[in-house]
Order: sequence, then structure tokens, then C-alpha cells
Amino acid sequence: MSDGAWGKAFERLREAAAGLPEVEESTSYGTPSLKVRKKFLARVKDPETIVLMCPLEEKEMLLSAAPDIFYETDHYRGWPAILARIHRIAPDELRHRLERAWRMQAPKRLAAARDRGRESPSDS
Repeated sequence: MSDGAWGKAFERLREAAAGLPEVEESTSYGTPSLKVRKKFLARVKDPETIVLMCPLEEKEMLLSAAPDIFYETDHYRGWPAILARIHRIAPDELRHRLERAWRMQAPKRLAAARDRGRESPSDS
């Protein structure tokens, strides 16, 4: 899924998401994406831009604090997603943003299991 013009951007997403439980590669709007249990986390918008789920309460702060990295278009205004320039975001910040997106989208039991130090909730 990392072939083509989106390859490097998707590879950065994949690396940053390593270790997050039940993250799977998928597509969204015809571009490579990451999801947790079929719920959207992030996708490559174009070779320079990724879309990340982002709590609305953090979005404004990110837009103000790092406009060279984060931005939005009218399409994303009021939506809990933010655009990021993939080649400008530091690996640790990308990892943090993906962890935050994962927390937003992962089922509560899966997040609780991760907090307890397990990858998946037990079925018992």
C-alpha cells in the first residue's frame, strides 16, 4: 500500500503508528490510511499532506502554535481532523498525534486494555 506518490508519507505514518494496538492499513478517499477497528485515524491526502483525527479542543491550539506544520481548509473546518505537512512534522510529534487519534477512535475496552499494559482486551 505504500507504492506510488504517497509512499514516503505513508511509510512515516506506518512507522509512527507502530505498536498501537489493532491498527490496520486501509484506504480512505482512494489514498492509503490507517484505521483502528475500521475507524479512521489518519490518511495521506497528497505526497506532502496527511489528515489526522484531532480533538477539536486541541485543533485550534495546534493551528496557532505550529502553523508551519498544521493547517486546515474549509472542508475540515469544524471537523475533528487536522492537516499536517508530513515532511515538517517531527517523528515524536507525529507519534503523539497518532496516539491521540487512536485514543479518540479506539473502543474504550481496547484503550483500557492498553492502559493496563495489554494489547487487547480479554474475552473472558
